[in-house]
Amino acid sequence: MRWLVLYARSRQVPASLAAVVVSAAAVWGLARDGGAGQGDPRPSVLVLAAGAMAVSIGLSGQDLALDRTAAIAWAPRRAAHVLLAAAFVCAVLLTLQALGHDLATTAFVARDSAGLAGLAALGAALSGGRYAWALPFGWLSFAFLAPPPAGVPAQVAAWMLLPAGTAAATWTAGGLAIVGVTAYAVAGPRR
Repeated sequence: MRWLVLYARSRQVPASLAAVVVSAAAVWGLARDGGAGQGDPRPSVLVLAAGAMAVSIGLSGQDLALDRTAAIAWAPRRAAHVLLAAAFVCAVLLTLQALGHDLATTAFVARDSAGLAGLAALGAALSGGRYAWALPFGWLSFAFLAPPPAGVPAQVAAWMLLPAGTAAATWTAGGLAIVGVTAYAVAGPRR
């Protein structure tokens, strides 16, 4: 059990989890006062993206050389880290919804949480843990500013804002989750 505590500290897990809870509470508080209409996905997406960006900081350790030379299998631990982080972000939003303000459906929250965690993991594999937040942030910015999706390519670009039953959004989120988690688990964070 001691290795788990050391791992969590080296990956800044306590600070990341606190940032997820604080950002979720802030967005939830702003959405409660009528800033968003019922069925508006933007507050939910903001909570999930902020959570993915907060946990992305912990996708690399303090010393990458030490991580790469350790005598343990890192791939399952890396994959578990990303999946547990996605589950935690998802659980925080669903808990806030249980407190009385329904922001999105459970399927929407699970889909977007998985896709954004995959984006963060892919960002860590491509540019390191320090800049892993940039990929979810960039895609979120584009999705918020892009015109309403008309065709399949536009639906792929705006996947995180589309309803839960949209096939293009579900396939995009699933593909990002699989590619991101696999790339991060196999390659690890970039130096």
